Amino acid sequence: MSSSLNYTKFGDYQLPNLTLSQPKTPLGKYGRMRRNYLKQYRPVLYNSMLLNGTLYPHLMELEQTAESRMQQTMEQLLKQDPAPDKAQNQLMWVQHMNSLKAQAEELVMTELIYS
Repeated sequence: MSSSLNYTKFGDYQLPNLTLSQPKTPLGKYGRMRRNYLKQYRPVLYNSMLLNGTLYPHLMELEQTAESRMQQTMEQLLKQDPAPDKAQNQLMWVQHMNSLKAQAEELVMTELIYS
């Protein structure tokens, strides 16, 4: 049985030099939220995905899905409840858009992040 692992000696023990591959792109907001959720509430799943190397691809896929779902939901909500004229009443427009974004984000959080 040949081993291609390198070992470092610490006291009486030899520990393998294990490294995880570093992601090429950093995680966005939703990927980090999903990672924190898995780490805190689903530690067994988090650790198995981390050790298998499937955690980062899962988080990146979820990030992309969440971003597209946010855009789609915002468009649908704007069709249902159009925003006031931005040039006439900027504060009402900002308030309305923030409200729609909060609604869309709540849907994304319950459907994708916390499931």
